[in-house]
Amino acid sequence: MSSDFEAYEQEFGTLTAEITNRIGRIPKLGGEDKTQLVLNVDKQLEEVRELLEQMDLEVREIPIQSRAMYNSRLKSYKQEVEKLEKDF
Repeated sequence: MSSDFEAYEQEFGTLTAEITNRIGRIPKLGGEDKTQLVLNVDKQLEEVRELLEQMDLEVREIPIQSRAMYNSRLKSYKQEVEKLEKDF
């Protein structure tokens, strides 16, 4: 089961890197390009929130002796998403 969590972590890393890149590009754009990029970032933020929900469900299935480590990682990821949303 932890392998599913780790697959989610890889997807999380890819998504958050793309979001960070796009958020950095927003101020440099104008008009329709900016609007489209904002919509894309908003969609990706929704995807990453759904991914966090999947990760949370996965953690619940992990044996108790390993669960604390995964909960800690999940908490860190949630904080990262909160920061991205704030920056957005």
